[in-house]
Amino acid sequence: MFGQNEKDRQRKNLICELTADDLYVPMKEKEMAALMQVSKEDREEFRRILQELVAEGKLQMTGQGKFLKPEENKMVGVYSGTARGFGFVEVEGREDDLYIPEDLKGGAFHQDRVQVELVPGSHGRRQEARVIKILERGMKQLVGTYEQCENFGFVIPDDSKVGTDVFVPKERSKGAVTGHKVVVELTSYAADERHKPEGRVVEILGHINDPGVDIMSIVRRLELPVEFGEKVMHQTDRIPDQMQDADRTGRTDLRELQMVTIDGEDAKDLDDAVSLYLDEKGLYHLGVHIADVSNYVQENSALDWEALKRGTSVYLVDRVIPMLPHKLSNGICSLNEGVDRLALSCLMTINGKGEVTDYQILETVICVDRRMSYTSVKKILEDKDEEERQKYETFVPMFEEMEQLASILRKKRHKRGSIDFDFAESKIVLDEKGHPIEIKPYERNVATKIIEDFMLIANETIAQHFFWMELPFVYRTHEKPDPDKLMKLSAFIRNFGYHVKLTGEEVHPKELQKLLGQITDTEEETLISRLTLRSMKQARYTVECTGHFGLACQHYCHFTSPIRRYPDLQIHRIIKDQLRGRLHEERISHYLERLPEVAKHSSKMERRAEEAERETDKLKKAEYMEEHIGESFEGVISGITQWGIYVELPNTVEGLIHVSTLSGDFFYYDEETYEMVGRDTGKTYKLGQRITIQVKGVDRMSGTVDFMIPEEREYTT
Repeated sequence: MFGQNEKDRQRKNLICELTADDLYVPMKEKEMAALMQVSKEDREEFRRILQELVAEGKLQMTGQGKFLKPEENKMVGVYSGTARGFGFVEVEGREDDLYIPEDLKGGAFHQDRVQVELVPGSHGRRQEARVIKILERGMKQLVGTYEQCENFGFVIPDDSKVGTDVFVPKERSKGAVTGHKVVVELTSYAADERHKPEGRVVEILGHINDPGVDIMSIVRRLELPVEFGEKVMHQTDRIPDQMQDADRTGRTDLRELQMVTIDGEDAKDLDDAVSLYLDEKGLYHLGVHIADVSNYVQENSALDWEALKRGTSVYLVDRVIPMLPHKLSNGICSLNEGVDRLALSCLMTINGKGEVTDYQILETVICVDRRMSYTSVKKILEDKDEEERQKYETFVPMFEEMEQLASILRKKRHKRGSIDFDFAESKIVLDEKGHPIEIKPYERNVATKIIEDFMLIANETIAQHFFWMELPFVYRTHEKPDPDKLMKLSAFIRNFGYHVKLTGEEVHPKELQKLLGQITDTEEETLISRLTLRSMKQARYTVECTGHFGLACQHYCHFTSPIRRYPDLQIHRIIKDQLRGRLHEERISHYLERLPEVAKHSSKMERRAEEAERETDKLKKAEYMEEHIGESFEGVISGITQWGIYVELPNTVEGLIHVSTLSGDFFYYDEETYEMVGRDTGKTYKLGQRITIQVKGVDRMSGTVDFMIPEEREYTT
């Protein structure tokens, strides 16, 4: 599938380059095929590609059947709707998306692929455009809440970007009643603003108040695959429960090396183990040992295609949707205590300055001595808990050396400018019915930092090795911040007496790191940290090694989690091919063709997983706050927009004080200072300001919480 996609992409690029040439004269299909020397056997394929280019808006066909490039002001992209009727179109390769007013969306529906043309003379922060053609409907089904009327029903979509209800004839309701969460298949789309789209109910997920239905609604809305297909499970059943003797052949035996896994108490898929010893010369010998998942998931097998399709495991508040079946992720591929396992090991020699002076990448057989938890290691190292130290007496010296090395590596990263955002994270505790009973902070401690530091150095070492070998690879890259956002950040922080040194329109990560150090424990820390983060771009997977801005390093990849991330599994195959001398010309060509699509798809699936995790957290936090309506809390202003003030509580719940509820004055949003300002009184609300709020209300299904300012506190300073 991915190979064919890459071939089509290359052919399409050639055709687009031809039609974009200044000397090109519009041609018919037959003429173009002759010019491009397309064989008779490939003519049908050529016709399909031309038709697809026209459908994608990258070619135009005249009434005489001649092909030419589209007009300059016409573009193709994906439409995103909003609850307020207008929308945006994201065009690939264009930095900013296009603004589509409600009366110019031409019947476009959320996620449709559309052709647009720019509106001449439009003003504002975004270029304005109109939809002139719907090329492909993006949304075939949606999830929502069913409402029954006398002779028909309608579905209120969970996704507010859809912006309209869906009409459902009574005979197509599948017996749904008011309050049911349903999956509705769209049978027609609104032709104009006076008509609603129509659909039929294809699945009833349960009643809105039934346990688990809320989370399942998000799972279905984002089209997260839950069950594994029959073919995948048959293949999984054939995988042995224990390592086979034949698998040891050609591997380095590291079973005598003292090693541990360090994870959360409830972790079941243990894909990384660590070992360490300090020699008489003061050199650290660090081993990062990663489960060899690729031994059991063969390329192009049903298991492999399913893992690629999923891209990543998804960790929701009440469940994990794994990339691989449990027999693999919790069984033969999990580095469980006391059992032999296959691994890929990165053995590094590191000096007192944190420099990797030597390393080996090996296929190995390992056996984990102890399954440790972050809590236990913290007790040993931070709390000096005597009972815990005695329980793991033989491992204590290694843990102490690990703490020393991790500190050295961290200081080295800090020195080169690595940026560390340390925002508060939380764990939501649910009861047996899925109801949230506690939101407790998740704190990084000495143990979590040790594993983080060791995984980072292993990822850097592997990436650097393959970069200099000039072999096809998948890198984890993080581009430099957006210049406009940087300029705004620079202008804003001057109000607080801070400064970042810009070189032209660029900044060195060290400057942002220095800024975060200066604001530590100040009132404006949260505010400036968030604005700094918003100026950054998202990390992604690429086949080009362009560096990782946030980590301030030139070479970085994801090597350490092949159980839960497809890019890690993909590069394990490349590593093994290289170790076994199999990277001949044909294999290199295979990877050059496959990897761009793997990187692009994996980045897309990562975004989907992040959205699912964020949405389920918001939902459960809102449900938790239902128990606290009317109560007052102190929080910090975390965001200000023209419609209101966002406040974050110590338990990480964020809520909105709508501007209309701010009494005593007319308040407006000042875009220059990011403040909410009272027109008559001059009273201001600033980012980072501490404020007392009262919980006004909750919309559990949208995951939103409304706050208000208690009346008696409205005028206090």
